[in-house]
Amino acid sequence: MTGFDWPVLMRAGMRGLGLRPEEFWALTPAELQLLLGESSGAAPMGRARLDELVAAYPDRIKETGDD
Repeated sequence: MTGFDWPVLMRAGMRGLGLRPEEFWALTPAELQLLLGESSGAAPMGRARLDELVAAYPDRIKETGDD
């Protein structure tokens, strides 16, 4: 899916932030994102960090004795 989820954004802007419709529609997507705090959270883990964790905590295979 591409594009904006307008119903969700409108709910967040008008109900969550208390914006009037004309205020909501006057915002740019970047301004709305800033008001909603989208950039204030932690970024999702990237591949480099996942590789670091795999190296630090490798899966261990249970060793079995030869019968």
